[in-house]
Amino acid sequence: MTLCYGTFLSVMLTSSPLLTWSQTTKRGKKVPAEKGLAGGKAGSHGRMNGHHQENGKKSMMLFEVVKIGKSATQSVVDDWIESYKHDRDVALLDLINFFIQCSGCKGGVSAEMFHHMQNSEIIRKMTEEFDEDSGDYPLTMAGPQWKKFKSNFCEFIGVLVRQCQYSIIYDEYMMDTVISLLTGLSDSQVRAFRHTSTLAAMKLMTALVNVALNLSINMDNTQRQYETERNKTIGKRASDKLELLLQKRKELQENQDEIENMMNAIFKGVFIHRYRDAIAEIRAVCIEEIGVWMKMYSDAFLNDSYLKYVGWTMHDKQGEVRLKCLTALQGLYHNRELNARLELFTSRFKDRIVSMTLDKEYDVAVQAIKLLTLVLNSSEEVLTAEDCESVYHLVYSAHRPVAVAAGEFLYKKLFSSRDPAEEGVSKRRGRQSPNANLIKTTVFFFLESELHEHGAYLVDSMWDCATELLKDWECMISLLLDEPILGEEALTDRQESALIEIMLCTIRQAAECHPPVGRGTGKRVLTAKEKKTQLDDRTRITELFAVALPLLLAKYSVDAEKVTNLLQLPQYFDLEIYTTGRLEKHLESLLRQIKEVVEKHTDTEVLEACSKTYHALCNEEFTIFNRVDIARSHLLDELVDKFNRLLEDFLQEGEEPDEDDAYQVLSTLKRITAFHNAHNLSKWDLFTSTFKLLTSGIENGDMPEQIVINAMQCTHYAILWQLAKVTESSSNKEDMATLRKQMRAFCMLCQRYLSSVNTAVKEQAFTVLCDMLLIFSHQIVSSGRDMLELLVYSPDSSLQSELLNFILDHVFIDQDDDDNSTDGQQDDEASKIEALHKRRNLLAAYCKLIIYNIVDMKTGADIFKQYMRYYNDYGDIIKETMSKTRQIDKIQCAKTLILSLQQLFKEMLSDLGHNFDRSSSVFSGIKELARRFSLTFGLDQLKTREAIAMLHKDGIEFAFQEPNPQGEGHPPINLAFLDILSEFSSKLLRQDKKTVHLYLERFMTFQMALQREDCWLPLISYRNSLQAGGDDDTMSVISAISSRSSTSRSKKAKPIVGKRKMTEVEESSCSSSDGMWINQQQTVQTPVMISSPHLTSTVLRDPKRIRPEESYMVYPVPPEQQQQQIQQPSPQVQPPQSQPHQIPMDYKCICLLSSRRGAELMEDDEEPIVEDVMMSSESRLEDLNEGMDFDTMDIDLPPSKNRRERSELKPDFFDPASIMDDSGYGHS
Repeated sequence: MTLCYGTFLSVMLTSSPLLTWSQTTKRGKKVPAEKGLAGGKAGSHGRMNGHHQENGKKSMMLFEVVKIGKSATQSVVDDWIESYKHDRDVALLDLINFFIQCSGCKGGVSAEMFHHMQNSEIIRKMTEEFDEDSGDYPLTMAGPQWKKFKSNFCEFIGVLVRQCQYSIIYDEYMMDTVISLLTGLSDSQVRAFRHTSTLAAMKLMTALVNVALNLSINMDNTQRQYETERNKTIGKRASDKLELLLQKRKELQENQDEIENMMNAIFKGVFIHRYRDAIAEIRAVCIEEIGVWMKMYSDAFLNDSYLKYVGWTMHDKQGEVRLKCLTALQGLYHNRELNARLELFTSRFKDRIVSMTLDKEYDVAVQAIKLLTLVLNSSEEVLTAEDCESVYHLVYSAHRPVAVAAGEFLYKKLFSSRDPAEEGVSKRRGRQSPNANLIKTTVFFFLESELHEHGAYLVDSMWDCATELLKDWECMISLLLDEPILGEEALTDRQESALIEIMLCTIRQAAECHPPVGRGTGKRVLTAKEKKTQLDDRTRITELFAVALPLLLAKYSVDAEKVTNLLQLPQYFDLEIYTTGRLEKHLESLLRQIKEVVEKHTDTEVLEACSKTYHALCNEEFTIFNRVDIARSHLLDELVDKFNRLLEDFLQEGEEPDEDDAYQVLSTLKRITAFHNAHNLSKWDLFTSTFKLLTSGIENGDMPEQIVINAMQCTHYAILWQLAKVTESSSNKEDMATLRKQMRAFCMLCQRYLSSVNTAVKEQAFTVLCDMLLIFSHQIVSSGRDMLELLVYSPDSSLQSELLNFILDHVFIDQDDDDNSTDGQQDDEASKIEALHKRRNLLAAYCKLIIYNIVDMKTGADIFKQYMRYYNDYGDIIKETMSKTRQIDKIQCAKTLILSLQQLFKEMLSDLGHNFDRSSSVFSGIKELARRFSLTFGLDQLKTREAIAMLHKDGIEFAFQEPNPQGEGHPPINLAFLDILSEFSSKLLRQDKKTVHLYLERFMTFQMALQREDCWLPLISYRNSLQAGGDDDTMSVISAISSRSSTSRSKKAKPIVGKRKMTEVEESSCSSSDGMWINQQQTVQTPVMISSPHLTSTVLRDPKRIRPEESYMVYPVPPEQQQQQIQQPSPQVQPPQSQPHQIPMDYKCICLLSSRRGAELMEDDEEPIVEDVMMSSESRLEDLNEGMDFDTMDIDLPPSKNRRERSELKPDFFDPASIMDDSGYGHS
């Protein structure tokens, strides 16, 4: 059953004994002298009282119908119009209450109020009845029932104006009342009223603009008909028709004048004030709608008088508002016919739009780039080369939407315009195709962007807009293989390398169908169409490059960079096509070329690429497997035989190997190691040879470092392949024992290499050892692999010590101390970054041993104590290690943290002596580290209760561990450590503080409790932190509750009666807090008390201020008052301040400022920056309005003579004097 307003209304009328439709009468027009929302009062008192008794229900029905949204808005509006024709006072009262209830107000306007109260009095009454317990209202409420409320609300207003556009809106009653109500509510200090009425007024304005546009069209048509009829000869001219046309044109002109006055009233009464409101949502509504007006009725609104508001608001501090500005402008620039009217605006605000491409809000940056793309389409001369370059580099952005928008801009600028001469050759392929020059342009752009070398990012950015260009692999192959035609410039070596890299990236993008690493959240599920495109692309890639790849490898076989990229292509082939497409001969050619590349190159990247290519081709699912496997085995046989032969000669006793032999051994070993990474070479028993080589290097000590590093890596691979064999199959115990023996022997050998003089060798030995210890740890037997228990290997204390010393010696060093630079480029920034990356990997490898409980957790103390000093380099790694260890064992982690602080304290004593200055930077640094450690325990004290208690226990024991050799009258040597320990007192529960204090007293003597010298201050401070904690918890809760209640009350802006009650409550809460503060001070037993906050910081925090959105203030606190608030000292426990007692703002002065006249606002010095509040100060408001010429803001439709001036409504919109009274309600 359809639910509509008429149904609710009919049910109510039939059920009510007070009123039936037969009792209603149509009322006449009101005279301007009448008062009230409608401008006057009328009617029988008793009858209106009858209406009032059921009016609340009827208006609720209208609100409920719009909220539910199940009825057609058209029928709801038609029912209301019908009721308006019967009795417009009753219907209008329903509409007024509808707006009130849409704001979330529980109250309603009665008929008595409607006819006897001023606008300001009604609004004040509604404000008093507003529900202050919740800050939510329908426009901001969540939930399914409110999901479509905003759209239904806006649709209702639009349909209402559309259905009334031919008669009712011109009756000088309905629109006057609605505009007056909405304007008054939009000036309210209650956010819900202000937001809802502003949205309603803006949608009402949009509907009126549409009506004005239709009137303009009808006037033009009528004028043309009149001119046509008048130009006829006298005999054929129809006088009656001319009179009718003249009368129609006059009526249309009068209606247009009416609409013009209504729009001016809304624009000046609502928009001018609310586009700079304190609430971002309200500002966004205004900007969104003015964009609609300018696009819908450009003849009236698209001029600098309205564009300036959009331009100014682009400086808004809220991304939501800036976004609305850009989307509004996009609708204008999309229409090329409007470009001429946007020239001045573009020249004035172009720089701001360009700067917004780097906006901190990614959505804003995306829309700014799209707007510049539209500007580029309208005129290429507007944007300078610098403007374009600022967008070009965004194709390398890690945020994909920004990069894609920049890629579209780049494509429009560089690739969209083609030479007309190329149209005739559009069907040519290869080097002579139209895409050839575009591909070259892409290569040139990629090479010119020197700051970025990520071809995958460039390809991904342009993939959506230039797919056809990027998939023209036939043209790319032709550019690489074919000779240039006559007069064409050949690609340079650098350009060929860039083209190969781009070609590889396009193939990867087409085959994998997901963005490169660093963009996107992961692989998404492909649609059926995308899967088909992916399969088609892989088939085409294989057919093209199965033939071209051997030729490309043959041409560039000596170039390591090009070959490395080319050898990655077979990973994306559909290998079945080699058989189905009869391409076996090309496969043979490919295998020959790969073998030649292996024999020619010793570069690790090239060899690993060859190894991966063999691995991709050696797939047992395809028929080509046997052919590839034979070629691979033949190649490895040659390599292993050569290596064994060279190794035998290299290790002969009595002969010193020359450099030639060492190079041959190294090159062969590098090839074998690269293949051993991806292929199982166990049948060649490489472990024996490489282990022999490593043993010789330890004994003789003259082995070249690269040979040792590669031999170590190859031996590591051999053990891992053997482990995989033992794990996957049911091997006998003999294989298990052999693997155990080999693994332990290799680990001992690597441990010996940790003491090598060569840093690179030590780093390799450390990395291999960490990997071996992690793989062969106790976790190897998990998941039901108990048979591998024989292989478990745990490091002894000497190995743990050596690993830790390596970290301390090679990781926690200053940048200048790192002399591990083989090519003397220590000062080069890239080499420094690479060295830091290497050190981070070494630290991460060791931290994994701590996390997986392979080494003693206490060894982490030496790592944790470096947290502050090396925060920029390793802070994230150390913090994550602390987090993981706490998850494993909270108590042991806490003991490790306190141990690290104890170590730092001992180091400080050894450097500064026992009589150090506690204000020194070293001691302050240790305290700051303790504070950071304390923060890592989080806010849940119950979870960390035992750990924190154990931490205090160890800290107290350490503080009293060493007595002072001068006697008992002097403090223990480590007593100052209690000052550091006090940083953790705030993490103790109240009852635990008492327990810790009792434990502390066990170490104290009677004389210690009486000491008051400076050297005993750490003990006094620590005791105070334990004694005062019990009350601190209570006081913090009371203070928070009191402050929160005070803030909430001030937000609601209660009237005078409610406000006095609120003040009494606040005063009582303040006095109670003050009393507790005094009582707390009186309960302190220690005469000398150094009070410290729970979380000590070296940064002085500003007192917390209420966010502008948290109060219903339209105007902000003056800056001088804010400055006074900031300068006030912030005590530890501060009684809540009464929020409403603030300096009031002179509203009348502001109203005067808003009507000042001045110069045009498109000048450079008249561009306001909208801040978090409506205006930063009165002076800022004054500066802004000095340039406002409100005469230029009149909505100037075709010239006409107004039937009446609607500006007289303005003083009656809202009476500030009645609300901004002594009650302080309007204080801002």
